Amino acid sequence: MTPADLSTLAINTIRTLAIDAVQKADSGHPGLPMGAAPMAYVLWTRHLRHNPRDPRWANRDRFVLSAGHGSMLLYALLHLTGYDLPLEQLKNFRQWGYHTPGHPEYGYTPGVETTTGPLGQGAANAVGFALAEAYLASYFNRPGYNIVDHYTYALVSDGDLMEGVCAEAASLAGLWGLGKLIYLWDNNHITLDGGTDMTFTEDVLKRFEAYGWHTLHVTDGNTDLEAINAAIEQAKAVTDQPTLISVRTTIGYGSPNRQNTSKAHGSPLGKDEIKLVKEAFGWPQEEFYIPGAALEHFREAVERGAAQEQDWNDLFQKWRAEFPDLAQVWDSAFNGHLPQGWDADLPTFTPGKAIATRSASGEALNAIARHLPTMIGGDADLAGSTKTLLKGAANTGAGQPAARNLRFGVREHAMGAIVNGLALHGGIVKPYSATFLTFSDYMRPAIRLGALMNIQTVYVFTHDSIGLGEDGPTHQPVEHLAALRAIPGLTVLRPADANETAGAWHVAMTHPHPIVLVVSRQDLPILTGDHIFPGVAKGGYVLADCNGTPQVILIGTGSEVHIAHEAYQRLMAEGIQTRLVSLPSWELFEAQSQEYRDSVLPPEVTARVGIEAGVTLGWERYVGCNGVMIGVNRFGASAPYERIYQEYGLTSEAVVQAAKELA
Repeated sequence: MTPADLSTLAINTIRTLAIDAVQKADSGHPGLPMGAAPMAYVLWTRHLRHNPRDPRWANRDRFVLSAGHGSMLLYALLHLTGYDLPLEQLKNFRQWGYHTPGHPEYGYTPGVETTTGPLGQGAANAVGFALAEAYLASYFNRPGYNIVDHYTYALVSDGDLMEGVCAEAASLAGLWGLGKLIYLWDNNHITLDGGTDMTFTEDVLKRFEAYGWHTLHVTDGNTDLEAINAAIEQAKAVTDQPTLISVRTTIGYGSPNRQNTSKAHGSPLGKDEIKLVKEAFGWPQEEFYIPGAALEHFREAVERGAAQEQDWNDLFQKWRAEFPDLAQVWDSAFNGHLPQGWDADLPTFTPGKAIATRSASGEALNAIARHLPTMIGGDADLAGSTKTLLKGAANTGAGQPAARNLRFGVREHAMGAIVNGLALHGGIVKPYSATFLTFSDYMRPAIRLGALMNIQTVYVFTHDSIGLGEDGPTHQPVEHLAALRAIPGLTVLRPADANETAGAWHVAMTHPHPIVLVVSRQDLPILTGDHIFPGVAKGGYVLADCNGTPQVILIGTGSEVHIAHEAYQRLMAEGIQTRLVSLPSWELFEAQSQEYRDSVLPPEVTARVGIEAGVTLGWERYVGCNGVMIGVNRFGASAPYERIYQEYGLTSEAVVQAAKELA
């Protein structure tokens, strides 16, 4: 068998596995795997450095199927090249309990680098992967020891390139000059509703050139494997720009009646059409047929990958011996272990001068980052407001990706997705992003995927309420806390003062799940001491109490706890036995034992008043049907924040009145 014949056999194996799996499931997207199989084959057999028997090898190339609807392309490649994904898994594509879900899911299927499906997210994650590689290479590599040295490839579709998040991320990748990032564009001119001439006629290559990308075009992506190979080689040779390779393909290639139509995009071909496809390929009609020669060819990846990893291990061990201090940082960073003393410099604050929790957050962040050199992050052009700059550290900029302060510009959506990519890469410790809470709407899709993947990211949101003041309702979040709390797997922390903020950062660093930190613009009085760390870690605790059983319980979060504290003092002065509970995190509190929760909020005490500058949705679980919740169930207003709080009834007087009526 000639090499060309073997390649054709291997490519058609990918295609037929995909169409058989989609047909058996009676659900899926066969067209992309059929059209993109040649470029995927060339990449995976000639360029991709990976070890199927060690999917988490630190220096592997990363492959992102941003067009996640074509998941059978990836599953076929993973099975054929020797990953722990048996054929039985492909035969049960999209079925309960199998590791071949409709769209690839990180942490569920070996070899899947990120969860993709919502178009554009994977492309933006890939920018995060490449950014992580650039930073880690600058930190760990030494002359003769390029222990961080790999590429990030993303297969993107027309739909990916239409999405705004991809445009934002690509703009940054071009600015930074991420030369080890390569997009392979499955340019098939078809979307789910029809031809791209309805919606997508711009010159994409010129757009990417304007972003600062190197661009290439392969005219025949169906059969010209050497042109595909040459394009990838050229892309790898350009070290100061990311590359977009447009590969002109035919969706549903080989299907006599479906190819080059939207019918091949999102539904099974049908048994009759599959019969015609296999006849055209000279293929047996047997389902899930894998020719022995093709499997043997693909499985060369096992031995090749093991040798590549061994070569790297040999270099790594020499580097480790020569640079033991760096090796210690590497071990902590890649194993997720915080070094001893990482929290030694966390600040504590004494009552006196009020301080905005955004400022306290900045102090805590810098105190932690001093001990964690691979902790990086940034903001959406708001560093002066979010207080998240790392002092003395370099900033990213034109041709400069290897910096700790990531300057994302006004690109919240890409920021969230890129930070997710940083976390997924490994070695970057607790990457963080920052913007105003109201703009969490712009990055919500990325936050949702971060929660879905359960990755260790920190999303910092400042300007947490109507306390923003004069900027008015467009910038004042009211529904955002409820919206973020509604995301499964996401932990939201809204600290009440500077000490709770330091405690919140301590939680963020030790918590195994994605974290949202919500902090204030306005100054807040110091209410607590260093004893609050355990309370914050439990999500809620008794901040101030009475002797004996309380007549009424006051509950608050964040900026409103000091208002509740003023009410507590007045009520106690009037002889009304009162307990004040700070509840910085619902999620952490709900994770505690029933015994602990009842010790903080005794079930028998039904007279409860809650206060939070946001919509009251969900608060019934804490104030109960007999309690009162003081919140903001309308949009904000433009005025000094003290006046807005007064006009909206978020005052100690309102809390006292409600408490007296209940008590």
